[in-house]
Amino acid sequence: MGLFTTIIQVILSLSLLVVLHEGGHFAAAKFFKTKVEKFYLFFNPWFSLFKIKKGETEYGIGWLPFGGYVKIAGMIDESFDKKQLEGEIQPWEFRAKPAWQRLIIMLGGIIVNIILGVAIFIALTWAYGSEYIPNDQVTYGIKVDSIGMKLGLKEGDRILSLGDKSFTKFDRGIFISNIIINDVKTIKVNRNGKVIDLPVPENAASILAKAKDNFIISPRLPFVIDSISPNSAAAKAGFKKKDRIIKVNNDNTEWMEEVRADIKKYPDSDVDFLVLRNNRDTILLKAHLGNDAILGVSPYVPVKIEKYTLAQSIPRGISRSWNFISGQVKAFGKIISGKIAAKDSVGSVISMGKMFGDTFDAQKFWTLTGMLSLLLAFLNLLPIPGLDGGHAVFVIYEMITGRKPSDKFVEVATTIGFFLLIALMVFALGNDIRKLF
Repeated sequence: MGLFTTIIQVILSLSLLVVLHEGGHFAAAKFFKTKVEKFYLFFNPWFSLFKIKKGETEYGIGWLPFGGYVKIAGMIDESFDKKQLEGEIQPWEFRAKPAWQRLIIMLGGIIVNIILGVAIFIALTWAYGSEYIPNDQVTYGIKVDSIGMKLGLKEGDRILSLGDKSFTKFDRGIFISNIIINDVKTIKVNRNGKVIDLPVPENAASILAKAKDNFIISPRLPFVIDSISPNSAAAKAGFKKKDRIIKVNNDNTEWMEEVRADIKKYPDSDVDFLVLRNNRDTILLKAHLGNDAILGVSPYVPVKIEKYTLAQSIPRGISRSWNFISGQVKAFGKIISGKIAAKDSVGSVISMGKMFGDTFDAQKFWTLTGMLSLLLAFLNLLPIPGLDGGHAVFVIYEMITGRKPSDKFVEVATTIGFFLLIALMVFALGNDIRKLF
């Protein structure tokens, strides 16, 4: 069920993005009275899973789940249909339209993806607000893994600032993006009562790019039970709210991450838990964990939620969208410059599936969908023949010089771009397969 849930989430998210992206091209083409011959979700070499013709357009679903397309009459695209260009130019063809109209048609999908991404972030901000752990509540400092240690951090450090910015909200994403994207040079910490400036290693961006499965830093919090699921192993064993787990079998476990890791070691097992009750009594509880090694409790985490009105959510949603896309642009620049290796940062649908996870969470699903929508807009804007940005470059060149690139040139450039994109997809998939093994 977990894998099925992951696959369904990826398909739903990508299908929504592809249909709306191609719908942007479709709507712009129709607005300028340009004939659209096909509108497809997924590609359909040799055959289609489903198709129906309404008016002049064939709508369908292909069997190859790598995006989708609209086939616009009189345009050289990934279909490489050159026969349509052999006859007289017709007024309903793409090539018959003024350059400014063709540019809008080509940018239609990107515009829709930007609008969708921003709208999702505004809606998420309004619905869920901003959730974070106030850094002043992380009184026991941080836990760090091997990657955190490579950055110079130690167990129990309290992070005070990143560069010249105070670290007021404990957020792993903010921590990582400031180092990778914003080139933070120092991390100020309180270590055993002494304030220290830690220099960030020169290769920190490369180190963090490889660490997708690491937690790097997390708040060091005691495992104090906040809620207990009915009929769970914990409920049957006699756990109570505010119990603090201090030992799992023979392992002393002071902190939340340690307790979680220890519990996972004992699927389908009887486990002894030593808990501190009322901050004075130690009690031994015995619980039988099922095959999933789930105890059935949620620990207390000092999370703060800031709620916003719709009017407040609009600028905050726009700001979140801008911060994400500007971060992607900076990260892309670091890949081009070699500061981040492509093999450590480029992923395929396998990486996407890991991000969605094997359980459905509406907030997470829509957050990732919003991010993917903005990322799709950015990638399609790249001036690579075969992408919307590549087609837009040809039109902009024509608008500036007054000379239209020859059909042969556009055809060759599009062919090269198409194979480059295929090579990139193969690289990304191979990259993910390599990481799996």
